[in-house]
Amino acid sequence: MTKKAILVLEDGSVYEGETFGAEATTYGEVVFDTSMIGYQEMLTDPSFAGQILVPTYPLIGNYGINESDFESRQIQVRGLAVREYCSQPSHWQSTRTLHEFLLANGIPGISGIDTRALTRHLRSVGVMMGILTSEMPVEEALKELRKLPRYDSVDFVHEVSTEKSYEWQSGESDDEPTSKQPGSLHIVVIDLGLKYSILRILSQFGCQVTAVPCTSSAEDILSLNPDGIILSPGPGDPVLLDDIKEMVGKLIGKKPMMGICLGLQLIAKALGAKTFKLKFGHRGGNHPVRDLATGKVYITAQNHGYAIDADTLKGGLEVSHVNLNDGTVEGLRHRDLPIMAIQYHSEAAPGPLDNMYLFERFLEMVRG
Repeated sequence: MTKKAILVLEDGSVYEGETFGAEATTYGEVVFDTSMIGYQEMLTDPSFAGQILVPTYPLIGNYGINESDFESRQIQVRGLAVREYCSQPSHWQSTRTLHEFLLANGIPGISGIDTRALTRHLRSVGVMMGILTSEMPVEEALKELRKLPRYDSVDFVHEVSTEKSYEWQSGESDDEPTSKQPGSLHIVVIDLGLKYSILRILSQFGCQVTAVPCTSSAEDILSLNPDGIILSPGPGDPVLLDDIKEMVGKLIGKKPMMGICLGLQLIAKALGAKTFKLKFGHRGGNHPVRDLATGKVYITAQNHGYAIDADTLKGGLEVSHVNLNDGTVEGLRHRDLPIMAIQYHSEAAPGPLDNMYLFERFLEMVRG
C-alpha cells in the first residue's frame, strides 16, 4: 500500500500525491525538465544535485532502469515528482523498476500530482525551495522548510566532484574503442559535476581522457601534460566557486580550453564577467540556440539555472551563441586565445545529438 505524500513549496503551495521510492522527507530547489525521455540520465546528472526534479512528461518509469545510461555513479537529485509512475516497465534492457532504483538509493518520489499545474506555477513565480514528505502535515513541513539552507547558499560542486583523478576506461559498457591510436590527444576534464557521456564521446573520438577533481591546482593539471582542457558542467551558483575560478584563471592561455555549462560560467568569471540567476532556468532537450558564426539554429539539451551577463564580458571574450527563447548567452569564444565555451550540453544525454560538432571543433582547435 502506498502512503499519501505532499510536496510543499516555500510560498505555501501544496501538491498532494502518493509515495514511491523511499518513504522519507527531503527538500531542495524544485525545478522542471521538459525532456520527453531520459529520466535515468536526469536522475544521475550531477547538475541536479540539491534539487527536486519535476519531469513535464506525464508518464515516468515505463522503460525501467538499465545499466548503460548512468551519467554518474549515483542518483544526484534529492527527490522526484511525477504525474504518473509506471510500476511495470517494459524494455529489453531494463534490470529494475524506477521505484526499486529510488528505494535502493534512499530517494523519495511522489506521483499523482498535477505536474502541468506545478510547472506553470514555477514558470510564473520562478523556481523555489520545496519539501517532499510523507511524514509530516503541511504546516509542520512548511515550518521545517523555512529553517533549511537555501539552494543558492550551498556549494554542491565540491560534493559531487571526484575525490581523485582517474583515466576513463572505455569499452566497458558501450561500443567505444578499447585502445587509443598512437599520438592520440590527451584531454583533461575538470570534474565540476561531469556526466559520463562527455568522457564517452571524447573516448569515441580516440582521445586519452583523464578526469580530475575540482580541487586540483593549475600546476597539478598542467603536470599531466594535457593537449586540451575541458571544464565540465555542474550544479549550483558559480559565485560560490572563487577557488575554482582562480585555478581556471591560471590555466587560461596555457592550453586550449573548452567550457560546458558551469564550465562556461567559470571561464567567463575568471576573465571578469558576472552571472545572474534565471527565473526558472533552462532544463530539457528542446531549447533553440543560434550559432552566430553560421546563422544555423540548433535544438539543444540544457540544464542550468544561472547565465552570463553579456554586458559584463571582458578579457577578449565575445558571444558566439544565443538562446532564441530569451536572448541569453549560450556560447562564448575568445578573440585571441584557443578558448571556446557553451552554456548548453553538447553531449546531450538526454537530448538531441545535433551539437556533437562542438567536440569536433574543440579537438580541431587542440590539434591546431
